Amino acid sequence: MAVIFKIMPAALWRAAESTGVFHGSEHDSRDGFIHFSTAAQVAETAAKHFAGQRDLLLVHVDAAKLGDRLKWEPSRDGALFPHLYGPLDLSAVIRCEALPLGPDGVPLLPLP
Repeated sequence: MAVIFKIMPAALWRAAESTGVFHGSEHDSRDGFIHFSTAAQVAETAAKHFAGQRDLLLVHVDAAKLGDRLKWEPSRDGALFPHLYGPLDLSAVIRCEALPLGPDGVPLLPLP
């Protein structure tokens, strides 16, 4: 199973849980797709975009359940990143876990 990851504030997750669908963050909406990262990309994403932010969650998603709305497109340093065009149905979510901040203010990712 290919797993992709979404870092998000806990408040956005709670709102999505109430409807069963995540429509993306403000940043996602502006770009026209929901940003995800692979296991190899998520640590850099956490450091670059989420340093200093509290109450974050790491959402694990089964990429195969997203169908052809999931596109792999060049982004940071030309690497291919998973982008979801359309809402995320929470039935594709494998699990969700809290991301505490480390001493440097960067979210601490769980070990595999």
